[in-house]
Amino acid sequence: MRIALFQPDIPQNTGTILRLCACLAVEAHIIEPAGFPVSDRHFRRSGMDYLDEVTIRRHVSWGHFDQWRREDGGRLVLFSTKAARPYLEHRFMDSDILLFGRESAGVPDAVAACADARLVIPIAPQLRSLNVAMSVAMALGEARRQTQGGQS
Repeated sequence: MRIALFQPDIPQNTGTILRLCACLAVEAHIIEPAGFPVSDRHFRRSGMDYLDEVTIRRHVSWGHFDQWRREDGGRLVLFSTKAARPYLEHRFMDSDILLFGRESAGVPDAVAACADARLVIPIAPQLRSLNVAMSVAMALGEARRQTQGGQS
C-alpha cells in the first residue's frame, strides 16, 4: 500500500500525512510541483521528527510518476469528491497506490482518467469536502483493514 499526493498545496496537511505514513510504515509519493518548498517550517513542524522515519519518493511531474507506477504495476486508486463509488464498496489490494489531489483543485481530468478506480468518501451533501489528511487516514485505515486486518 502506498500513498501518493498530487501537487499538494498545504504544508501542514502534507506533514500530517507523512507522519501517518511513518507511523504505519507506508511509502509516500509526492508528485510535484508542490505548492510549498519541502523545507517549509509548517511542513517540518507538522511532520515533526517523524519525517526521518518515512520513505518519501518525489516525482518531478505527473508524467514521471505515471511512468513509475505503470512499471511498478500497482493499481492507481483515486479519491475524489467527483467520484461516484463509495470507498467502502471497493476491494483494496496490498499493491494499491492511493492517490489524493490538491487541496485547492483535486486532480485534472487527464489524471483522473488514468486511475484504475475512482472513489469518494461520502459526506453531508451541503458540504464540499473533508480535509485531505483526514481523507488519507480514513482511506488508509479501510485499505489496511481489508488487506492486513489493521496490522503493520
